[in-house]
Amino acid sequence: MYDQYDALIFDMDGTILDTEPTHRKAWQQVLSRYGFTMDEEKMVGFNGAPTWQLAQFILEQNNATHDPHLLAAEKTAALKVMLLDDVRPLPLMDVVKAYHGRRPMAVGTGSEHSLAKALLEELGVYHLFDAVVGADDVQRHKPQPDTFLRCAEMMGIAPERCVVFEDADFGVQAAKAAGMDVVDVRLL
Repeated sequence: MYDQYDALIFDMDGTILDTEPTHRKAWQQVLSRYGFTMDEEKMVGFNGAPTWQLAQFILEQNNATHDPHLLAAEKTAALKVMLLDDVRPLPLMDVVKAYHGRRPMAVGTGSEHSLAKALLEELGVYHLFDAVVGADDVQRHKPQPDTFLRCAEMMGIAPERCVVFEDADFGVQAAKAAGMDVVDVRLL
């Protein structure tokens, strides 16, 4: 179905891995320590963005002066403990397996590189990808195109010859800004 492309790029959280419920659980755990609240619908709007950006928004919403990077680090630490026990592949992983060895593939995620690697290794699928680009691998994050452009560069494929699979508005915008076709998996 995607044979017309030279490479496939996948977002990770909510696209190939079912991590969203665990992300929310980790945030709830950390926010409860401080008595902070956050509307889950607003949190979904940050899907694809780096954790510190959501942390900054949460702090603003709670009129708090904490360092957003430290709050994000707390959430990431809580997430790592939970995720390795709970992570499950989503159906799109079948596309990854079908194209392994046929097309270069990459993961472009708003999660930190080390977390993405750990999760993909835990599921035994890290070796299926030619490149993994995390939030800490680029300066500008989704909705900017840098994550996906870096994936294409690492695979040696022109951006316009890539297709991106995404489940978040920021990621869809980033793929389009990179000049790539995009499959919004929420519509599948």
